[in-house]
Amino acid sequence: MAEYRFVEHLPDLIHPDDYAGDPAGRRVRIQVRVTEQGIEVLGDAMRPAAIERLLEALGAERIEQMLCG
Repeated sequence: MAEYRFVEHLPDLIHPDDYAGDPAGRRVRIQVRVTEQGIEVLGDAMRPAAIERLLEALGAERIEQMLCG
């Protein structure tokens, strides 16, 4: 199971105008980068549980997330 950490900031991949185009809230966006520490996967979803399941299925050791409000 992945370790979850709350962080102050993560880049937004889903923007406010995206919500009107997906009233069911099924949109997920992924960005993959290769860094000196390995592969970094940044994900954003209208429904957080969707991206959490995806990242855990990919074998993430740590998942950083921020509180939205």
